Amino acid sequence: MRLATIADGTRDGRLAVIRQDGQAWADGAPAARTLQAALDDWARAAPRLAALAADLDGGRIPPRPLAPETLLAPLPRAYEWIDGSAYLSHVRLVRRARGGEPPPTLATDPLVYQGGSGVLLGPREPILLGDPAWGLDFEGELCAITGDVPRGTDPEAALGLVRLLCLANDLSYRNLIPAELAKGFGFFQSKPATAFSPFAATPDELDGAWRGGRVHLRLQVRLDGATVGDLEAGPEMHFSFGELLAHAVRTRALTAGTLVGSGTVSNQDPAHGVSCLAERRAREMVERGAPATPFLRAGSRVEIEMRDGRGRNLFGTIDQRVVP
Repeated sequence: MRLATIADGTRDGRLAVIRQDGQAWADGAPAARTLQAALDDWARAAPRLAALAADLDGGRIPPRPLAPETLLAPLPRAYEWIDGSAYLSHVRLVRRARGGEPPPTLATDPLVYQGGSGVLLGPREPILLGDPAWGLDFEGELCAITGDVPRGTDPEAALGLVRLLCLANDLSYRNLIPAELAKGFGFFQSKPATAFSPFAATPDELDGAWRGGRVHLRLQVRLDGATVGDLEAGPEMHFSFGELLAHAVRTRALTAGTLVGSGTVSNQDPAHGVSCLAERRAREMVERGAPATPFLRAGSRVEIEMRDGRGRNLFGTIDQRVVP
């Protein structure tokens, strides 16, 4: 099943069950008022939501037309937003362009940071540019939404606690990052609010594409209507979601409603394009000695989506414009 959150004037919105074609929805309230409430009581709520989805798809309950502009992030606010960097080609390329070296434990110890989770953007909310000198960039990612994950959970058991999957546009102010990292205390001002896809899907909705804690589908990224990335999300994700979760709970537990990101989806073969401008600029730096691609500007439009084996827009489209 696929779930979404409809704006209704409250902070957490109204839980919606999405029809297979993505064009209609049913109220999830018979099972749970909000997605967070469903995650808090998943053993009871999930079967009820699945039954609602089956009734909606079977025409046994009246559908409500879906207006994309009414959708919030699946979780408009979350207990935690933990972002990894599981695609090592991205780390190596960006570090190389800066003249730096990746950490020696890059392939054995996941890179993660804790982002802001109190304000999460919907799939059509505008992106605030701020100061153009900050270097605004998009980042196409996959995300897992978890149930409760106890401290010390191993990777295999952690995968059983992934309730939903979705996409993210993890925005960055690239030119603020170096100074923040130089302090040795991580990202903060360089990471504005993250945007999420319209729909979150249970892993079984992906059919055979969910394997080994990875999503084996292609991520499409467009900038101003032109495709800049058509990336294989599965094979080059070095750390699975199970491994990212196990890393996160080594010393503490996670609560239901935690979001965990894959990091920027990246392929070593440049023919697949990019899911962030930093990679394109890094390649230009390596090949030509200086970047030529500008960062996002007022009026720029970013679209991120993923199609399944049937051609269905699995998570819906993140479709955002940059505004001053």
